[in-house]
Amino acid sequence: MIDLKREIRETSQIELPVKDKDEREGYNIYPSFNIGDSTINCGYDSLAKSLVGIPVLKIDGYVGVIFEAVKHQLNEAFSNLDIQAQWINVENALKEEKEIDTLVAPFLGGDDPVFGKLSTLDLIDFFDPSKLEALSKTTGKNPIIFYGTGAALVPVEGVNLFVEVSKNEIQYRSRAGAVLNLGASKSFHPKKMYKRFYFVDWVVLNKHKNALKDRIDFMIDGQRSIEITWMTGDNWRKGIQEYVKNPIRVRPWFEPGAWGGHWIEKHIKGLSEDVINYAWSFELIVPENGVIFESSGYLLEFSFDFLMYHAGSKILGDDFETYQYEFPIRFDFLDTFDGGNLSIQCHPQKQYMKEHFGENITQEETYYILDRKNNAQVYLGFQEGVTPSGFQHALEESVRLNKELDILKYVQAFDAKKHGLYLIPPGTIHGSGTDNLVLEISSTPYIYTFKMYDWLRLDLDGKPRPINIERGMDNLVFERSGESVAKELIASPEILEENKNYILEHLATHSEHLYDVHRYTINTKVNIDTENKTHILSLVEGQKMLIKTSEKSFLFSYAESFIMPAIVGNYTIENLTDKPIKLIKAFIK
Repeated sequence: MIDLKREIRETSQIELPVKDKDEREGYNIYPSFNIGDSTINCGYDSLAKSLVGIPVLKIDGYVGVIFEAVKHQLNEAFSNLDIQAQWINVENALKEEKEIDTLVAPFLGGDDPVFGKLSTLDLIDFFDPSKLEALSKTTGKNPIIFYGTGAALVPVEGVNLFVEVSKNEIQYRSRAGAVLNLGASKSFHPKKMYKRFYFVDWVVLNKHKNALKDRIDFMIDGQRSIEITWMTGDNWRKGIQEYVKNPIRVRPWFEPGAWGGHWIEKHIKGLSEDVINYAWSFELIVPENGVIFESSGYLLEFSFDFLMYHAGSKILGDDFETYQYEFPIRFDFLDTFDGGNLSIQCHPQKQYMKEHFGENITQEETYYILDRKNNAQVYLGFQEGVTPSGFQHALEESVRLNKELDILKYVQAFDAKKHGLYLIPPGTIHGSGTDNLVLEISSTPYIYTFKMYDWLRLDLDGKPRPINIERGMDNLVFERSGESVAKELIASPEILEENKNYILEHLATHSEHLYDVHRYTINTKVNIDTENKTHILSLVEGQKMLIKTSEKSFLFSYAESFIMPAIVGNYTIENLTDKPIKLIKAFIK
């Protein structure tokens, strides 16, 4: 019997509550979309009652689900109903672990501690077809329950249950050694597990989720240690179609880091205070964010990916043909208030990204300075005359001798101006200095940072962070140097419209950015049309605003970010305060 009280997660962050009872003001850490009363249910007992009389169940789910805990609790609920089920773990049909290790090895990047290449595998590749076929021959008078990741692959008719777990919880569980990678028999160091999650497991299982999406009969939120919430597949799919007619705010999550600061903990209520700092807020990094449905107070979270699989064309509109299920823009916060400098870094060129990592788009970043203090700076572009050989030699000597580098001999630093937009196309040397709260606007890929100088500091685990001098040198654009940096890489706002109600400015991005940025300063209200393109918005100044669509009205607070799906069409933003508010809008060019 599994011990459900053992420590299965290593984090100070609290679990998503079953019900959000906190009537907090301002920024909401549990944003949700109401899908009507009595649609979400709570507990294994209620789920068991809904499954009575079904002869075959297939309980599938994402990597990171602790299926033995699901089995134990659901079986107990069945026993209370005098039902004795026959449970079959689909792990028994996996290929031998050595064969799986050989299968995934080409995508793990060898000894590289961070980078691999996106897998081209399918979930069925991890299984022995003959073993799956043998499982399907199971018979008996009692209900038969196939359970585990891949249960839906068993070639037998049955009712499909899918257990979701959020990406942040997967990582908390991996740090505690409580979960495994797909097809593995033991846990590894969390960073090693994350690399395999990112490049293999999540890619493979997202394809599986997409293939299964219309056949899910019950959706279960399995991220909590003990309790579950659940809903029927039909109601879940109906809820998705309603949600995408309205603004979408994902559930943000927050992480400490070596350079992390204290702006987030001072301005965002409800977070754990038992942390060294908060470096990141994953505001809208949709490969790792979930969305929350709410019904009669109950909360159920599932991955944003499912929104794209069910309604991607409604979300992206004209751009769906280009990007398909990859949502192309992300927003996140980098907090260095009373913290440290980010590493001096760059991101890969598009072709390098494709060849080395298998990604279709690369990291095309901008820094929008939401807040700053003291003498905060942004490192951006090279000093005039810096040569590749000279810069590389200085970096390598710093590593070899463990010696501080006078980075300003090589890289320029600019005063960080509040509401300034700093452009970071691929191959640009850059980094945020201390005392900034950066709204990082970027194309979606988010782990491809080549750290070239990291101030000789250690990571939170007491070990040096990986330095990627060689990869960085393969991608750096040394022509972004001297006086051209300020002219080409710092946006100069241009007024497009101005009247008594609002001012619309264009903060033009670089020619290599796939997205553009507008800023609204709103005195009263403004009407905006998506023109069949998705908008990503964030309130960057002002306490609150009201968004009205043809469907409903929504209240958003300072620093909250959200997606306006293309299908919404016309929407209105109203300033609910007596001072002007500022709103950032990013969109595909």
